[in-house]
Amino acid sequence: MRIAGERAFVLHARPWRETSLLIELLTDQHGRVGAVARGVTGAKQQAKRAALQPWQHIEFDALPKGELWTLSRWEAVDAAPRHVGDAALAGFYVHELLLRLLPRQDAVPEVFARYAQLRDELAGATAPGGASPLAWALRRFERDLLDALGLGLPWGETADGEALDPAARYRIDPERGAWRDRSHAADSLRGSALLALAADRLPPAEELTELRRALRAVLAHQLGGKPLKAWSLMADVARVGRPAARDGGASAGRGGEGVVDPTE
Repeated sequence: MRIAGERAFVLHARPWRETSLLIELLTDQHGRVGAVARGVTGAKQQAKRAALQPWQHIEFDALPKGELWTLSRWEAVDAAPRHVGDAALAGFYVHELLLRLLPRQDAVPEVFARYAQLRDELAGATAPGGASPLAWALRRFERDLLDALGLGLPWGETADGEALDPAARYRIDPERGAWRDRSHAADSLRGSALLALAADRLPPAEELTELRRALRAVLAHQLGGKPLKAWSLMADVARVGRPAARDGGASAGRGGEGVVDPTE
């Protein structure tokens, strides 16, 4: 059966053999799909190759064959956003997360729609005067991705269904949800942070950091204990130093999103 006129976003592309690319696509109707694009090398194929870069929205025709499809036609639907700096690092993280969590050829339309939204949000979050910090865009995406895959938690209440106390501290069980933590352990977080996540309301910077730690623990559990390469990359960059310190602080002060680790 031939696929025609399918819409997709490019998650990853790498050279394959002499003239081809192996690509990973996020499609609306078929979920995550691996595909081969042939004949994309050479100066005359620059436009075809450019249409297969990460974040690009494309329309394509393909011949499915097992887990690896062969593209027969593809073209860009629009101009992909040019994410640089923090947003580029965040994009690497998002794409690796999707490649690890999404099963092949299992349609999850909510993820497709949410990715399209995030694509625009990342550009807005890093723009001067952006209304929402980059970290908040990522926390919302992580929450929505987990929910869409049936892995979400009761973000606005405790694991046993009780109301969260905004002033109390909680620890997250990756399988069940929040439990009251009267010891105030270092990896606990405020109830107000969880309530903000549930209500889709931007929390203060310190609560964004707490949410990052909590959601990373949930994601690490769902990833089977094998951490993302993006996490170690962020740690490596952090050891080198903040880019803001080298560019005179131009990237600092954007609502607490963190420059070295944009997931903070």
